[in-house]
Amino acid sequence: MQKIKLIAALGLLIIFSSCGDKKNESDKVIAEKKAKLEKLITQQSNLQVEIDKLQSEIKSLSGNSDNAAQAKLVAITPVAVQKFSHFIDLRGRVDAEDISYISPRGMGGQVKELFIKEGDAVKKGQLLLRLDDAVMRQSLVAARQQIEGIKTQLKFSKDVFERQNNLWKKGIGTEIQLLNSKTNMETLENQLKSANEQINVVQEQLNTTAVYSDVDGVAETVMVKVGELFGGMGQIKIVNTDKLKVVSNVPENYINKVHKGIPVVISIPDANETINSTISLIGQTIENTQRGFIAEAKIPTSNFLKPNQSVIMKILDYTNEKAVVISINTVQSDEKGKYVYVLEKNGKGESVAVKKIIVLGETYADLVEIKSGLSGGEQLITAGYQNLYEGQSINTSVK
Repeated sequence: MQKIKLIAALGLLIIFSSCGDKKNESDKVIAEKKAKLEKLITQQSNLQVEIDKLQSEIKSLSGNSDNAAQAKLVAITPVAVQKFSHFIDLRGRVDAEDISYISPRGMGGQVKELFIKEGDAVKKGQLLLRLDDAVMRQSLVAARQQIEGIKTQLKFSKDVFERQNNLWKKGIGTEIQLLNSKTNMETLENQLKSANEQINVVQEQLNTTAVYSDVDGVAETVMVKVGELFGGMGQIKIVNTDKLKVVSNVPENYINKVHKGIPVVISIPDANETINSTISLIGQTIENTQRGFIAEAKIPTSNFLKPNQSVIMKILDYTNEKAVVISINTVQSDEKGKYVYVLEKNGKGESVAVKKIIVLGETYADLVEIKSGLSGGEQLITAGYQNLYEGQSINTSVK
């Protein structure tokens, strides 16, 4: 029993000894970290003293006229108050007002004669091609021959009726004979009328074999030859370039900004030309594929404009007649927002950089509208503004 108590006492002694070692080790780690922290705090204090010293020296040097040559060289531009316009820039294409895709009035058929080729100028009503009409001409001849036969029979029938009628008036003959002769005559008259109507139908069918242009223009496409079948859309296209327009697809998010009558500027990069116009037509549906609607603007004809030519349509959606406008490149950002530097004179009459917090409006090209922060006339620093600080001495060159 005494032996068991001794063993238990030794176990407790080992446990207490182990806990004491762990506590001593933890205290040692804490002490080391505290020492390291005190060292870093001391270094921070020394750095802050050095920073304060350098800032004081810089400020002293910037106020010393003997060191004016060390001031930073910048360029300045007066802040302008001017008309500012914002445009929606879209890709567009030139299209013709009058484009005719020629097709036959009838069922079509084999081309017998072709009178134009691609590039030919054509007039409205000009004969373009003629389809094979042999069967229709035979039908017309047969119909005319039939009419001549009916006319001969009708003439004879009328003569019989007149004679029968004269005899009837004299009391000769029967009423049945008179009625039969009259019925024969009326039947032939109806046959003649039907035959004339039929010949008109055949004549109209014959006329459809001659295909005419319904507009003035140029034969842009002629995709048919003699002997081939003509009857589908797109085989012959006549384009009239006297009336042109620009067509563009406007994204649907501009639906409340773009409407009929607003100004547009058409830019033709290939010809280095611009044309002023207005929106003449707005599409009434949103296209499923491009998620936009069609906008059109009419333009005058010109030698440098061709249908399907690529252009830029600039739609005016915002104008401020008296806007404070600066270059977007001069605007900088920090945690407080957007700002620029302007030149001002300090109490000693020296040129220094002054930071101006600004609020931006619309942006177009390299210009931005300033809603607040600048009122116009300030000397905006437009070059050398990088790494400037408030109150820094500057030398200027007007840009």
